Amino acid sequence: QVQLVESGGGSVQAGGSLRLSCKASGDTYSSTGMAWFRQAPGKEREGVAGIILGVRSTFYDDSVKGRFTISQDNAKNTLYLQMNSLKPEDTAMYYCAADGPRGGSWSIFDTFRYNYWGQGTQVTVSS
Repeated sequence: QVQLVESGGGSVQAGGSLRLSCKASGDTYSSTGMAWFRQAPGKEREGVAGIILGVRSTFYDDSVKGRFTISQDNAKNTLYLQMNSLKPEDTAMYYCAADGPRGGSWSIFDTFRYNYWGQGTQVTVSS
């Protein structure tokens, strides 16, 4: 089992920045990939940034490329999402997710890949 706890959300004006953190605990060694997803009211959950652990290959949705950066700190068992140049359309609940040993069978932004999810942290961007 893996436990994920997100933090760092909040309210900012357009153009501002936030850094989300996701603290992982438990059997983290079994995960091959982690990602950040978001879900706005009335919309489906969508992947915004993902990382293949170990090789640290990163992936971004087109809507956040050049503005968001995903990174990991192995020593702290923590995943980060640096969000710059925030837009009102970035407003959503942001979730951290971690896969299991078979995670590689799915694409990085496929929700079926992920066995473990955090509780979410709200990001609100005002114009």
